[in-house]
Amino acid sequence: MTRPVLTQEDLQTYAWQMAVPDFGEEGQRILKGASVLISRCGGLGGVVAYELAAAGIGRLVLAHAGHVKPSDLNRQILMTHDWIGKPRAQCAARRLRELNPRLEIVAVEENVTEANAAMLVEQSDLVIDCAPLFEERFLMNREAVRQNKPMIECAMYELEARVTSILPGRTPCLRCLHPHPPTQWQRRFPVFGAVSGAAGCLGAMEAIKILTGLGEPLFGVLLVCDLRDMIFKKIRVQRDPACQTCGGR
Repeated sequence: MTRPVLTQEDLQTYAWQMAVPDFGEEGQRILKGASVLISRCGGLGGVVAYELAAAGIGRLVLAHAGHVKPSDLNRQILMTHDWIGKPRAQCAARRLRELNPRLEIVAVEENVTEANAAMLVEQSDLVIDCAPLFEERFLMNREAVRQNKPMIECAMYELEARVTSILPGRTPCLRCLHPHPPTQWQRRFPVFGAVSGAAGCLGAMEAIKILTGLGEPLFGVLLVCDLRDMIFKKIRVQRDPACQTCGGR
C-alpha cells in the first residue's frame, strides 16, 4: 500500500515522536494514512481522539449523539461551556480541528446502532470502543470480528481503568470476556476525568502500536489499572470456543 507523503509541516510537527526507535518517518506515514473509528467522544473517547489527532492520525470517524450538558464538563475535554446545548459530535470536531487542521473528521451525530454499525466500521482500519453501554460495545465487537478489523476496548469505573486489544481470529473478543451485559451496570456511574483520561491515553497508544507495529499490544491481555492505590495488573485472557460472535473463526 502506498504511504502518504509527509509535508514539511508534518516533519516539523511530529519530529519528536519520529525520533522514537522503530517508529520514524515510516510510522508517521502509516498514521497519516490510517482511519480510526471512535464510539463516543466523551470522557474516554475524547481523550483517545485528542491524542490520536495530536499524533497525526489521518482520519477520525466519531460517533456520538446528543448535545453538550454541564455534567459533561468534569471529564469530556472536547466539550466546552460555550457549546452547552449544541451537538457533541460537532463540538468534538471543532476542537480537534483547532489542534490539527490537517485532520479529516467524519462527525456522526448518532451513537452506534444496529442500523449504522456495519457502515461505521467499514470506514475504519481500526475500531476503538469507548461507549458506556454494552449494546453499543457488542455491535462494534460483532462488526469488527465480521470485518476482520482490530478493536481496542477501553473502559473505566470509579477509579479503575481497563484496556485490552482484540484481533479477530487470534484473541478473545468482547463477547468472550462478557457473554452477557453485567446486570448491575447503570448508564450513570461514578467517574473522575483523570481516570477517563488515563484509560484514553492508554487506548490511543494501543492504536498507534497496532497500526504501526510498534511494541507489543495488549492482544489477549487485559490491563487493569487501580488508580486509587496505583496498582497495575496484566491478566491473560482466553478465547471462548463457544463464543456466539467469534467461536467459529
